[in-house]
Amino acid sequence: MTELLAAILSPERLQAGGSGPLYLKLRQTLEEAIQSGKLNHGDALPPERDLADYASISRVTVRKAVDDLVKDGLLVRRHGSGTFVVKPVSKVQQSLSRLTSFTEDMARRGLTTRAQWLDRGLFHPSPDEMMILGLPADALVARLGRLRIADDMPLAIERACISSEFLPDPAQVTGSLYAALGQRGYRPVRAVQRISAYNIKEPDAALLGVTAGVAGLSIERVSYLASGRVVEFTRSLYRGDAYDFVAELTLSDT
Repeated sequence: MTELLAAILSPERLQAGGSGPLYLKLRQTLEEAIQSGKLNHGDALPPERDLADYASISRVTVRKAVDDLVKDGLLVRRHGSGTFVVKPVSKVQQSLSRLTSFTEDMARRGLTTRAQWLDRGLFHPSPDEMMILGLPADALVARLGRLRIADDMPLAIERACISSEFLPDPAQVTGSLYAALGQRGYRPVRAVQRISAYNIKEPDAALLGVTAGVAGLSIERVSYLASGRVVEFTRSLYRGDAYDFVAELTLSDT
């Protein structure tokens, strides 16, 4: 990494980058290295003083270029750890007219998915969970908290809550939640979803590989069985730079 950056940021290479301020030349050089794959997702940048030495420029100039790349989502600063490369994200479009799980939705796009478990087990419900799921105080709920990853890119944090009546053993869920519920005859048939803007805070920002404070999408989903009973209450947090939610609208007759 040190030799690579020293070559990429050599003074001769920066000066050959055309006209314009030095910080802009440095920014463009680093962006090209990220976009071309010379710098990979998760790579740690050396300290600013080292970057300044490679390019024979001031640390102020380096900081301005790095700040721009952080704002554009190509670098992320992690407190106490350093500055890291973030793989450029291709936005995913998700229709709001279909009820699918994350696993099913990514599979349709040909993306390879995996999950990092954050929480999985049976618990006593919170007041919100009791009210939304329609449960008595002595009931138990299955909670499933996962970092959802597609093609090695963290996209969302998903925290689902289901009555233990429908999912008595959370360990049975290894992939799609809806597939696991469907095996027991409890796959939801409709859902109400509420989407709102949200500035991602720590520790969620670190999990998603973004800078704390960047824009995200907070989503609450309440899903129903054909009988009308609530089967699922899920709170999710999506990266704002990775997701577009699309709804088709038709002209009303009234």
